[in-house]
Amino acid sequence: MNLALAQINPTVGDFKGNLALILDRAQRAGALGARLTLFPELAVCGYPPADLLDKPAFLAQCAASVEYLQEASASLSTAILFGVALPAPADSGKRAVNAAILLDKGRVLFQQNKMLLPFYDVFDEQRYFAPATEQRVCEFEGERLAITICEDAWNDKNFWPRRLYPVDPIEDLMRQQPTMLVNISASPFWTGKPTTRQNMFAAIARHHRIPVFLVNQVGGNDSLVFDGSSFALDATGAPLAQAASFAEDLVLAPVVAPAAVSHAAQSDAEAIYYALVLGTRDYVRKTGFQKVVLGLSGGIDSALVAVIACEALGAENLLAIGMPSQYSSTGSIDDSRELAHNLGIRFEILPIEPLYRQFESSLETLFASTIHDQTEENLQSRIRGTLLMALSNKFSSLVLTTGNKSEMSVGYCTLYGDMVGALAVIGDLLKTRVYQLARWINRDREIIPAAILAKEPSAELRPGQRDTDSLPPYDILDPILEACVERYESTEQIIENYGFSRSIVEKVVRLVERTEYKRQQAAPVLKVTSKSFGTGRRFPIAARTQV
Repeated sequence: MNLALAQINPTVGDFKGNLALILDRAQRAGALGARLTLFPELAVCGYPPADLLDKPAFLAQCAASVEYLQEASASLSTAILFGVALPAPADSGKRAVNAAILLDKGRVLFQQNKMLLPFYDVFDEQRYFAPATEQRVCEFEGERLAITICEDAWNDKNFWPRRLYPVDPIEDLMRQQPTMLVNISASPFWTGKPTTRQNMFAAIARHHRIPVFLVNQVGGNDSLVFDGSSFALDATGAPLAQAASFAEDLVLAPVVAPAAVSHAAQSDAEAIYYALVLGTRDYVRKTGFQKVVLGLSGGIDSALVAVIACEALGAENLLAIGMPSQYSSTGSIDDSRELAHNLGIRFEILPIEPLYRQFESSLETLFASTIHDQTEENLQSRIRGTLLMALSNKFSSLVLTTGNKSEMSVGYCTLYGDMVGALAVIGDLLKTRVYQLARWINRDREIIPAAILAKEPSAELRPGQRDTDSLPPYDILDPILEACVERYESTEQIIENYGFSRSIVEKVVRLVERTEYKRQQAAPVLKVTSKSFGTGRRFPIAARTQV
């Protein structure tokens, strides 16, 4: 029997579009000779549907979609296995179940609900779903299928040093002597995740001597990016088939004879770049827009966002705006213009000094006897934000913010200024990672001008300003932030483990804690690390801690 891995990009709530994707890929898979075609977790309604699951009408559409697919499957030569949310039993205390449905020739052959419901980081499935109470093997075409849904396979005591759940559905299923393990997933990307995912399933395959077939969702939904990277492994854990990363794909996966395995492993920089491209493209398109606008300052951050946006949406859909002040260097404008030329994007100049002088004049009486400080610096940023939002409104374009994770961590950003926008494209990249990605982009030819990479980082909001006037150098700041923000290490642990001075560590941790209010008003951040700012990191604003 041949299986097909149908790696699709569903949109949350787009039942018509998602059903069309499923049936199109099923027809293609059948033409390739697949007897069974696998689709991702919650492929019918899209993942994650969040509080849409609390709406009875949404679940009714899910149930109606299953009926529609059941009828349509009568004319398919392949059976289809897909994920969908369905109403939960009345006595479960929950609205829905996360189900895998197997259809063949107009009949529902099998339903398996998800047992392990993740409730950490960006996941909150226990909020919505009732867990399965049992796992059963499904008989199909002479095979015994162990059907699992994403997290159900992520509790292997032989792979993880600490298990998150007291039960392991895989162990229960293996007692029923299946002949293959199937996993339908909506597993989000972060750096290193695809390798970990495949290594974990290879360990399962080897331990239980069973072939594994995994199909994963691809595409961006809000802050989350799904990499796809679906695969089939033989009973030794060796690859049988491999789907593309960050693109839709349809792969035929023989159960016994090995197929040609392509798609070479990506470096971290390459994977992050294409994750951000995909996340940007899907965020813009799935929210009903085509065009974006951003401020191009001549710095490395806005340069990187411009490159990503150009790749994601096409040069014709990107408007870059230079907004020089009296403190902007001539080189910043020249560098921005060179980058725009390299990318083939439209670049316009809107000087802000006249507007800034008007603000100063309006505030002159109230600001009398005060010194020129951060207030006036932030005014410049807020003027720029206002101009970008005006362009956004006038031309139906989303504003992309250009702040990085280092800035967002310590509050080196301005509310209603450079934080204005619909999507924080690089908000999960520390500054040192921004430079690494820029150098990767320039690996074959100079796209980002060398002068942008060489110049010392500066917000250019006062004469001679440098980031290091307010912050430690990024090669010191970023390791502290990585430990504090991504691994939740304490001040004492960071001092002991990395040898940084107490004064610097305490300052950085204090800044992280004090600027939570800014981050909770920020645009959605595309997640590419294990811990990003957003739904997966929840801290109180009104708190007093230093740990």
